[in-house]
Amino acid sequence: MPCVPINTPKPATLDDARPVSRTLARAFDDDPMMRWFFPDDSSRDAGLNRYFTTLFTRQYAHHGVCERTDAAAAFWVPPEGQEKAVPDAETIQELQDILGDRALLFRDAVEAAAKHTPTEPHWYLAVIGADPAAQGQGHGAALLRSGLAKADAAGLPAYLESSKLANLPVYEHFGFTVREEIQLPGGGPVLWSMRREPRPPSGT
Repeated sequence: MPCVPINTPKPATLDDARPVSRTLARAFDDDPMMRWFFPDDSSRDAGLNRYFTTLFTRQYAHHGVCERTDAAAAFWVPPEGQEKAVPDAETIQELQDILGDRALLFRDAVEAAAKHTPTEPHWYLAVIGADPAAQGQGHGAALLRSGLAKADAAGLPAYLESSKLANLPVYEHFGFTVREEIQLPGGGPVLWSMRREPRPPSGT
């Protein structure tokens, strides 16, 4: 029987909430925006685990296209899911409880980023991250290719925001270009909004 590579994307379901959240907490530990939301080194890991569990189980698992490998996860939102993927009142309350005194900063950051979201139909890469321990094994790249193939099949552009400068060349390698630099309010970090034109699906 052929061996399936450990970085082969597979659907992420609610049963995967714990490993997905654990992976993303490790992936985003050094992310400037997550460090701004969770400034305490001693509690960041636990906070990020709760944060990603809430986003995954209450939003993206229901209204997005969620995939994982053994060491990475990605949440995409197609055009038809974008209105539904907006947090409801209970989700907002959960996030406020998790973020504590950083909740208002989080709200302002989300609102600031939303003002720059494209109005055209697009596939939105909401979250992608790989465990640093598996760096260089192609997990993130495999998830990027999988999501972009779906956007290309629909003939639609892809959009994301990154708060980590070092990640921009990675996204550029996959065809994204920087649209804007967004300075988050309240002394927050810079977000780079990036867009990728659709490409003809492979084999056409």
